[in-house]
Amino acid sequence: MSESATRDSLEPLRKLFARDAAKVTAMFLGIWALFYAFGLALGYGNNGLLALVRRVTFLSAVYGIVVLALNIQWGYAGLFNIGVAGFMAVGAYTAAMLSSAPSGMPPGLGLPLPVGILGGMLAATVVGLVAALPALRLKADYLAIVTVALSEIIRIVYNTPAFADITGGASGFDNLPTSPVNTLLLRDPTSTISEPTAVGSVVFSLFEQFGIQRFTAINTVYTVGVLVALLVVYLILERTGKSPYGRVLKAIREDETAAQSLGKDTQNFKVRAFALGCGLMGLAGILWFAMGPRASITPTAFRPNITFYIFIALIIGGAGSNTGSVLGGALFASLLFEAPPVVRNIITDAFDVSADPANLVEALAPIVSGNLAPLAGFLLNNIDTLRFMGMGLLLVVLVQRRPDGLLGARKETAAGVSLAADTRPGGQSAANGGDDDE
Repeated sequence: MSESATRDSLEPLRKLFARDAAKVTAMFLGIWALFYAFGLALGYGNNGLLALVRRVTFLSAVYGIVVLALNIQWGYAGLFNIGVAGFMAVGAYTAAMLSSAPSGMPPGLGLPLPVGILGGMLAATVVGLVAALPALRLKADYLAIVTVALSEIIRIVYNTPAFADITGGASGFDNLPTSPVNTLLLRDPTSTISEPTAVGSVVFSLFEQFGIQRFTAINTVYTVGVLVALLVVYLILERTGKSPYGRVLKAIREDETAAQSLGKDTQNFKVRAFALGCGLMGLAGILWFAMGPRASITPTAFRPNITFYIFIALIIGGAGSNTGSVLGGALFASLLFEAPPVVRNIITDAFDVSADPANLVEALAPIVSGNLAPLAGFLLNNIDTLRFMGMGLLLVVLVQRRPDGLLGARKETAAGVSLAADTRPGGQSAANGGDDDE
């Protein structure tokens, strides 16, 4: 077959993967296949395999939501917000306070969960709005300092004993709202062993046919709901980015003075973008920490490191690209965050790496005699630390080789309509620029 024929035969495949939906679908399928293989290597049954794949899917989805929220601020408007964790905390704590049972400790207001979710998002939006009014008058470096300081102030307020009766203090907010999935599937949402509802009977019987336990089934249904939330947020921000509002944000990012010269109130646009992003960060905090399989609201969960993780994910995917944000969030959560501990478990199960040297010198010394076991044991026992070193190395490589990330360098059409085809009636020509005398 000639080279041109081969190229023509691959053209449909190239067109397919040029679509954003195909990229995201292929990425998730690849992640699921990889972790399914990891589970098989660990000897997991169906329940363990689904639990492993579900866990990485959940983290990929919540990271995708919060990275999309950061992208509307930094990727679109160029606003360097390093207070992401603080706005997530506002959303999670507010939702818990509004929807938790009044009889619990700390007591909640007992409002319906949708009210709690909307209230948490609104609270994060309002905090972002209040912070944005003075802070966005600052340049990027100073804005970063203000936002990270605000995030720490929020965390310290939730941590202080003075408000322990409301926030739970250092021990966290233990009185969490009931998951909507539990309400849907169980007659007693507070107990996973209670009688199922009509919907729950169908769902549990379906999972039980494959040997899936009830707890795993509940968490899987919740994860599917988070994936739906990710899709909704993605579609909203895609529409926003292609709207006149989104194009103004990108103009501000590229040259704010030029945008102002065109009569745009850049301060107003930046405040709205910042508030929108903060509201979505609050939603991510609710889905991540206030409900579902990882529900646990403590001040330590909202330390600045989570903000840095989210920035790494956005840099990987490419700032300014919503699809890149989803890809970056999923790749970070799966390959950089979840995969290393799983690989360690596979290696320790397959090989004898019982050696546990106290430091790197003790690990390297036996190499002279050809004994690699101490080095392998040292690396495996410190894989969490090495994971962060790997993140730093990846960032250095990305900045040097692909500073725009995976999808951040794609060209965008400035016009709101396609200019590719001539749509003038009757084949009329455009004005010729003044050949005729006036």
